[in-house]
Amino acid sequence: MTIMDQPQSLKTPSIDKERLRKKYQEERNKRLRADGNDQYLQVAGHLAHYLDDPYTPVTPRAPKTDHVTFAFIGGGFAGLATAARLSETGIKDVRIIEKGGDFGGTWYWNRYPGAQCDTASLVYMPLLEETGHMPSEKYAHAPEILAHCQRIGKQFGLYDHALFHTIVESLEWDEAKSRWNIRTNRGDAFTAQFLGMGTGPLHVPKLPGIAGIESFKGHSFHTSRWDYDYTGGDPQGALMQKLADKRVGIIGTGATSVQCVPYLARACKELYVFQRTPSSVDVRANAPIDPTWFSEIATPGWQQRWLENFTANQAGGGAEEDLVQDGWTDLSRRIRAKIMLLPREQRTVQNMRAAFEDSDFEKMEEIRNRVDALVKDRETAGRLKAWYGQLCKRPCFHDAYLQAFNTSGTHLIDTDGKGVERIAENGVVVAGKEYPLDCLIYASGFEVGTEYKRRSGFDLTGRGGIKLSDYWAEGMRTKHGIHVHGFPNAFFVQPTQGANLISNVPHNLTETARTIAMMVQHAQAGGFKEIEVTKEAEDRWIELLLTGVGRMIGGPDCTPGYYNNEGREPGPAARLNVGHPSGAMAYFKYIDEWRQSGQFEGLQFR
Repeated sequence: MTIMDQPQSLKTPSIDKERLRKKYQEERNKRLRADGNDQYLQVAGHLAHYLDDPYTPVTPRAPKTDHVTFAFIGGGFAGLATAARLSETGIKDVRIIEKGGDFGGTWYWNRYPGAQCDTASLVYMPLLEETGHMPSEKYAHAPEILAHCQRIGKQFGLYDHALFHTIVESLEWDEAKSRWNIRTNRGDAFTAQFLGMGTGPLHVPKLPGIAGIESFKGHSFHTSRWDYDYTGGDPQGALMQKLADKRVGIIGTGATSVQCVPYLARACKELYVFQRTPSSVDVRANAPIDPTWFSEIATPGWQQRWLENFTANQAGGGAEEDLVQDGWTDLSRRIRAKIMLLPREQRTVQNMRAAFEDSDFEKMEEIRNRVDALVKDRETAGRLKAWYGQLCKRPCFHDAYLQAFNTSGTHLIDTDGKGVERIAENGVVVAGKEYPLDCLIYASGFEVGTEYKRRSGFDLTGRGGIKLSDYWAEGMRTKHGIHVHGFPNAFFVQPTQGANLISNVPHNLTETARTIAMMVQHAQAGGFKEIEVTKEAEDRWIELLLTGVGRMIGGPDCTPGYYNNEGREPGPAARLNVGHPSGAMAYFKYIDEWRQSGQFEGLQFR
């Protein structure tokens, strides 16, 4: 079936666009704050106990003082994919340095009940074909994703050199020996010829800067450090029986809360969900994957075909078939159907943006109508409706969250955009009323808009003693989002300044992993000690990026959130937080041709 066979978005009733624009603006203005990202607390110092690892004890070990060919910081998808591709080229001494107690990254920390991927497993979980794994569900739950990370680590021998519960403290380029000097908090002082970094944005918890946060005398924890000893239950979703007599509060109603609230609702005596801004919650329609069907589609090269199909449908256009069929591709189909109704000569940027807005209005009306259909109490339903564009915040998909508010004992405490007033010794105060609690859970997410050095916990000292933080003082500068001039043999594995495909970040990471492996293989085959992008090539890439239309998510007119720097003007550096001007599919096609050519244009091998 082609996208033109599905014009469902064109049959919706007429919408009062001016009314919606006014409503969106009113709701946005309620939530604007002067402090932006500073409204959140850095989890450090006297708050550092919120970072303790409740899952794996720290194992004593002797410091490492050796040399490896490749060191990678971060044991999530970025590190695993890169190390696996390097292993396939014959490089076996890849050392992954990970602050958690095992591989997994985000999926090591996020073990809260109900945690699962929001993008379909078949395109989200990397290296499925290489490991021979069939996900059990369309949207796999966290324990399965963590187990898959461990499977990758075992299959490619990555545990042999890995350093867990280890934090990098310094990275310095040794010009005389063409290698990186690496020091950690465990006394390690070793070297590596090549260095990769995949620290990602979803690993540094943040806490809301609410007055009195330190005064609460009950039990509290962040969702990324779920305390099953206190709640009972387990990451597989068993009933949290220890909460049966407890009054529990959860602050935050983003993607994490959407997933764990249904489990809390059926476990707690009383559950209070403190909401500043509701999430848009569309249909998830999760289901088991049929092994017979999977055996038919899992022919050689199947996952790459699915990745490219998802990206073409969601971010590139041109695909006649939608293999994944999820909320992401549905939104894109609707937008393209609107645009295709325009005569070709009228497909200007302005008209296409108008078509995008029309499609989004229709979709969000459907999502708001869904709330009315599922939530029994009319007042609660009204407060659960999201009044903003679907891509202003991370879209959520769930089939039990809204229904959880029909559960006796589950209370939505909507703050009308103001947030929690303060935290008291025995509860949470909203609009002057205190809600007594035994336990307080922070579903407040991770640091996203803070500077790279703060999130990663380290800086890089490159050629001539230059610091990465200084080089990026006016914004990120790379080629492909991977290479930085002045920092030879260092590679960044992340989406920005590359495809910048936010709906399926692992696709960005796996393509970068392939690119790095081929470059390193080329360097070793030619006897080169260094790989570095030229200043001219880096400048040309930045110039190319700035010819695009900029970010299509989290615009300045959106309600505040991490997509738009909490509603504050992000400054001139943010204009560089973009991707290829022709879109994700164009970038993936370009980078494949770039690496396959063997020329590696713009790089110097020395």
